[in-house]
Amino acid sequence: MNELEDIEIQLLLEGIFRYYGFDFRRYAPVAIKRRIQNILYLEKLANVSALQEKVLHDRTFVERFLGYMTVNVTAMFRDPRFYLTFRNKVIPLLKTYPFIRIWCAGCSTGEEVYSLAILLYEEEIYHRCRIYATDINETVLRTAKAGIFPLRLMQEYTQYYLQAGGKQSFSEYYTAAYDRAIFRAFLKENIVFSQHNLVCDRSFNEFNAILCRNVLIYFNQSLQQQVHKLFYESLCLLGILGLGNQESLSLSQQERYYKQLAGRERLYQKIN
Repeated sequence: MNELEDIEIQLLLEGIFRYYGFDFRRYAPVAIKRRIQNILYLEKLANVSALQEKVLHDRTFVERFLGYMTVNVTAMFRDPRFYLTFRNKVIPLLKTYPFIRIWCAGCSTGEEVYSLAILLYEEEIYHRCRIYATDINETVLRTAKAGIFPLRLMQEYTQYYLQAGGKQSFSEYYTAAYDRAIFRAFLKENIVFSQHNLVCDRSFNEFNAILCRNVLIYFNQSLQQQVHKLFYESLCLLGILGLGNQESLSLSQQERYYKQLAGRERLYQKIN
């Protein structure tokens, strides 16, 4: 039965790629299987073939399917130590540029993008920054662009913000309205939200910093290599690459072209 299910999954992923252009074929097999089994449970489908029928013949289902397949676990100032290190070690480097381009790849619902915007604002360089926030999923991009998050999370986010070296009262950055926190409009002024697929899309600019945190862990080894090549080609000389705490440049073909800026926080600088 497991062998049959594996065949069904391969056919499903191939069909999605050929019909819609979304390529999940090189995602880590264990993660893909777990997500598909979750979809079957949530959608009350008997097997993977039934899911294939639904996703290929019901275009209204595709967006929901992408939501299931893409990981959207995020928080503002997630891993506060990363942001504190970014503030202390990366900001001084960015301040040397007259204009700063930053790519947040796999930005999900935008919490980490707004965290970065707040940090850059407090360091008085946001006015000369452009943040490109991209994700494969248009639904989460709409949420990110709105900049509205559950008010119940703000107490937790405030603690992360303070641990990340926050310099003001976190509540100054949003307005509370019923059960929602609406983030200040000025934080969006220098953010460009756009759909981008790391699996098949190319570089679209040269960046001073690229942050792609907790995305590569869901790709297989060959796809990780491909994405590392994309990031290397997209970074300017002495540009900064930030990865998630379970990710690294180790075993990538580009590792020798970087130096560790902060190994524990997975911050690297392109030196060649």
